Amino acid sequence: MLRKREPSDSRPHDTGFPLPRGRRKYFDWTTPVSLAFVLMLSGLVLLPMAWLLIASFRDDASRITLDNYRQFFTDASFLKPLLTTLWTSAAVGFICVALAAPMAWLVSRTDLPGKRPLRILILASFVTPPFLGAFAWVLLGGPNAGLINQWYYALFGLKAFEAAPLLNIFSAGGMVFVMALYTFPYVFTFAANGLDLIPGELEEASAILGMPAWRTAADITLPLIAPSLLAGFLIAFLQSMTLFGPPAILALPAGIDTMTTKIWSLFQFPPRLGLAAAVSLPLLAISVLLLKAQTAILGRRGYAVIGGKATGTRAVKLGSWKAPALLLFAAVLGCSIVLPYGVLLRTAFVRNWSAPMGLYNLTLENWRFVFFEFSQTRLALGNTFILGLTAATAGTLLVAVIAYLAVRRAVWGHRYLSFLATAPVAIPGIVLAVGLFLSYTHPPLVLYGTLAIIFLAYVTKEIPVGYQQIGASLRSVHPELEDAGRIFGATRLRALFDITAPLIRNGVIATWILIFVGSIRELSATILLFTARTKTVSVTMFDLRESNDWGPIAVLSITMLAITFVLIALITRFTDRRMI
Repeated sequence: MLRKREPSDSRPHDTGFPLPRGRRKYFDWTTPVSLAFVLMLSGLVLLPMAWLLIASFRDDASRITLDNYRQFFTDASFLKPLLTTLWTSAAVGFICVALAAPMAWLVSRTDLPGKRPLRILILASFVTPPFLGAFAWVLLGGPNAGLINQWYYALFGLKAFEAAPLLNIFSAGGMVFVMALYTFPYVFTFAANGLDLIPGELEEASAILGMPAWRTAADITLPLIAPSLLAGFLIAFLQSMTLFGPPAILALPAGIDTMTTKIWSLFQFPPRLGLAAAVSLPLLAISVLLLKAQTAILGRRGYAVIGGKATGTRAVKLGSWKAPALLLFAAVLGCSIVLPYGVLLRTAFVRNWSAPMGLYNLTLENWRFVFFEFSQTRLALGNTFILGLTAATAGTLLVAVIAYLAVRRAVWGHRYLSFLATAPVAIPGIVLAVGLFLSYTHPPLVLYGTLAIIFLAYVTKEIPVGYQQIGASLRSVHPELEDAGRIFGATRLRALFDITAPLIRNGVIATWILIFVGSIRELSATILLFTARTKTVSVTMFDLRESNDWGPIAVLSITMLAITFVLIALITRFTDRRMI
């Protein structure tokens, strides 16, 4: 006889209905599997940070000391890189806002022609590794042999080494310029998303009252997207502060240190691990504060939409301003995409990259050397793809289970799970590398010198990206579908793999590709963890820079960009959410 189910009885499997005949009662693995994934996530995120904190209070003899912090806060050789990092990051942030705000308004609110191709080109800037941009701008803006300076000398009949160059990319200003080119898409994304949330009626009302378009943009649109712009500024500041490639390639040759290059120098022989840990923690603290400020700003919007569904926004007619608007896009995208990609492609097919273009200078020698003679290519490509494939697979599985437990609130402490899954976004790549180095260079688990330690760095660094992607997919699947499966006796894990997983398949595939792309282009964490047998493509290119082998660098750069764009195309195939 069926019993009446009490309202307080919320157990999905206890429905009062008998299980199908012959069904065996299986052990529910939900709790042990959940606990295992929680411990795994805690180990990935917390263990390196704990070792970082411990090492910062130790000297070379493992004695407790404050000397590392005393040296950091009193030694000018550390304070100067900190100040350089802060002012250059602030400069990058301001430049990004100055570029991205009008560009976002133009593609969101005006009749600017070619808006879709322009968005795609901004996406190309977004996914281009900044260190590749730095390599390209060495070829363009080198003080003597750079192509732009060569054109300048030829135009005015000047001689290299005798006249001042038009552009010297080996400077703090050159570093800021290059970092801004590959950071402004972050601010563009925030501004464009902020504009999408603003109802068009507000701007239309201003137009009806006779206000010109520039006055409407300044008095209505700009104040409404100010929180998004400020949040974008903080993200641009954070991104530029934690970059290693552009400072090492452009600023270090000029004798200019930033925090990331200073940490890297502390790992050169003889390594000073305690000091490196003490120098890393302030960078971590600044990152955490910036992200908290960004979250607070985005959480306190200064406006709210009252009423029904908003109508479409009427495009502002630019008229004679179309040409200046297109010129802005041409200048920014020309510097971030057209010129860098063009010079890399040119360099890959010439014998002497600084010589004039001509049939006598064309060659396939760089490609033959890289793929058939250079002994490190096969090793670097193999390591890169092994790390990318394993990190993407393991990372996707990890974030899928963690996101499920957190989004569905399936375990106690799901808020802490969500925090741990998003916390690595506040850990600069080079700081994470220091923590991992300190964690796995001594018993009981020695991983330094193996691909495993780089694998841990990639998985940890990409967890937030995967968590946000799969979390968004899970929120689109109603929990009642899983409850229906559990009514018929399925465990929570069985419901996840048999019901939910097929429904979020596109999000899972997109997550896998995003983690793979992020892994194969990573440099900041890898630069401290690689050995001769664990080099990746990005590290190999960085090493080739020391001998000025720009042809092979260009070939490897084009190869990496081609792989990246193929995978980005797959992302757009498997998800209908715009990246920009």
